[in-house]
Amino acid sequence: MEWMAWTTPTALFFVAIALLLAGMTTWELRSPSIPRRGLLPISTTRGDRLFIGLLGSAYLHLLVIGVTGWSIWVASALSVVWLLSVMRWG
Repeated sequence: MEWMAWTTPTALFFVAIALLLAGMTTWELRSPSIPRRGLLPISTTRGDRLFIGLLGSAYLHLLVIGVTGWSIWVASALSVVWLLSVMRWG
């Protein structure tokens, strides 16, 4: 049986996602969110915006890497900007 080779960036990525989910869970338990409308055309809670932001970031990252010749760091930076934008104004 072969195992996946975990690199430091891969491990950090999954640790960051786990911490983000744990933080959002704690925040939601301490202060339940109220659905609101923002940039997105639907009414969303913080958890909805986190999910939409993470999903959109993944697709944006793959799109930038697949279509352009830009560095993976540029794709990552654009993905983080997208996630933060959705969380703030989404």
